[in-house]
Formats: sequence, C-alpha cells, structure tokens
Amino acid sequence: MLKQIDIANFGASSNMLQSGFWAEFKHGFGWKPFAFEYNETKLLVLCKSLGGGYSLAYVPHGPSLSDGTWDKCLELAKELKSFLPKKCMFIRFDPPWGLRFPALGKELKGYPEAELSPENGFYKANMDIQPPSTVILDLAKTEDELLKGMKSKTRYNVKLAAKKGVIVKTTGIEGLPEWYQLYKVTSERDKITIHPYSYYESFFTLAKERHAEGDNSGAPELRLLQAEIEGKVEAGIIVTFQGGGDSPKCATYLYGASSNNKRNYMPAYALQWEAIRQAKAAGCVSYDFFGIPPVDNPEHPMYGLYRFKTGFGGEILHRPGCWDVPFKKGLYKIFGNAEKFRHYYYKTLKKR
Repeated sequence: MLKQIDIANFGASSNMLQSGFWAEFKHGFGWKPFAFEYNETKLLVLCKSLGGGYSLAYVPHGPSLSDGTWDKCLELAKELKSFLPKKCMFIRFDPPWGLRFPALGKELKGYPEAELSPENGFYKANMDIQPPSTVILDLAKTEDELLKGMKSKTRYNVKLAAKKGVIVKTTGIEGLPEWYQLYKVTSERDKITIHPYSYYESFFTLAKERHAEGDNSGAPELRLLQAEIEGKVEAGIIVTFQGGGDSPKCATYLYGASSNNKRNYMPAYALQWEAIRQAKAAGCVSYDFFGIPPVDNPEHPMYGLYRFKTGFGGEILHRPGCWDVPFKKGLYKIFGNAEKFRHYYYKTLKKR
C-alpha cells in the first residue's frame, strides 16, 4: 500500500506542493524530502529537524484521497512512521480536499471544521501552514462571462484601472529586486511576515533551471506581473502555471506587493485580471487566489482581502487546515506550547 521511492522519480503534478520540484526547493531551506507511492498516487512528505535529533513531518496538500477519509490518514500515519526518522515527534497533514461554496450570493458565515479529536488520534495544529480557505475561478468561461461573473464593484475597478492607463507588463526573475522592495512596503503596511529575498530568488532560479533542462520535476512556470503607472512600477504579483500533459493545468496567485502610492488607480485589479487572462490563454482550467479569511466578517483584520478576492467570482473552497498525528505525545505537547507562543508572537504581539 505504501512504498518508498527515489525522490528523483517523483515527477510532475498539477499540485506544485506535491511535486519533485517542491521537494528540491524545500530541501534547499532545511527540509528533508521523502517520496512514496500510495494508493496509485505519489506522496511527498517533508521532515524538519527540531534539534536534539528530533523532527517533525509535514504533508503539504496531501494525501490526495478521492473521498477525503480521515481514517485513511490515520492508517497512513502509522505506515509512514517506520520510514521517517526515529525521533519524529508527529506528522502534520494539510489535506487538499474541502467544502465548496459560491463566492457570489449568500456567503458562508461559519467555518466547517472537521469532526476530529485527540480521542480518534488527531490534534488540531496550532497554526495552518497553507491557507485553508481560498477562491477558485473556473476558466472554462469566456472573458465576457468572467467579467459578468464578477461583483459590479470589481468589474468597475478593472475597467477603471484600464481607463486610468495602468499598464501591466510580464517579467521574470529580472523584475524580482524591484518587486521585493514593494513587498517589504506591503509587509510593513499590512503587518505580514515575509521570507528573505533569497527565498524568492531561489524559487525563480530553480524553476528556470529545471525548465531549461526539460526535466519532469513538476517545476511551475513562474510569471511576475508588474503594474506601471506613469512609467513607475507601483504593484506586482507572482503567479504560477502548473501541470500539463496528463495533469490539468492550473494557475495560482502566490504573492502580491504594492506601494503606498496611486492606490486609487486600482493596479491590483489590473494585475489580477491580466493574470486571469494569461492563465486562460495558457490553457489553465482554473485560477486559485490562494488564501482568504474563513468568513465574510467585516470585523476580521483581513476583511478587505476577502472582499477583493471573492469579488472576482468563482467558488470558495474551505479546507480543514493542518491536523497532527503525534508519535510522541509528551514531547508533542511541549512543542505545541512553544509553537503556540511563537504563533501568538508573530500574529499578535509583532503586529502591535
């Protein structure tokens, strides 16, 4: 049922987080990848050292199960244990499945958490690694249909950006230094934690190298779109195009940055609309906005992000987030307390 394979044979996937490329990329930042064949699919597991010989295991957007059965995850954890480092404290599942709701019309008012508990072997993680909730836009529609499917305010802002002369240009790693300066401004303004420049540079560099070699690691096509206003770059987004061949091609919006200038020109709307158009032209079947707050709540600190992304239409996907299966419960509890404090520090104290 579970068979370990050489990571070099992992190959491509329409899910970047479950690809040979992602294994290689994360290995460069301290994660040890393990590859398996499981239920006729491939599974990537990443291990991180915690010091003293101890480690944790993480399954990014996996496993892919047709019915999303948690019992199978529990069985899988038991099987994986014998392949992972001896002092692995726990395995953290971050499954790709979830519940879907229309982004337009009546909004979901509560977050549907899975019915899991320590009694049946699962502990809710103190933090989610990938955003549990997102918006998925179906690109099978025509451009006119996509525009009609937007909320009226979003459609107005897309047209306003064009009217005001916002120009969107597509670039790659050569535009990264300028984009990162804007990302630092965004981080300070919105109180978000970002990686050092080397992280994004390595992301682009590795993807470019793998594409040049023509390998089958599942390296995404990365595009950096920049919005120029009166000759100056004021905003930019990084988008991935992933899949192809036997896997459906999908686009994902990963990172966005903007200056504090000329925000009334609506460059963010121009960028998203151009990215959607490019994704459709490239044969992508969907566009993932990659992360929204779980509820339509004006009191939520990221409410503006919720309204912005849902304004483009599509479906809201609520995933269950991260759930842990401990192998060493005593040590797991100690780690959990430390992780909880770290999460509180970065999400609350550091934002004040």
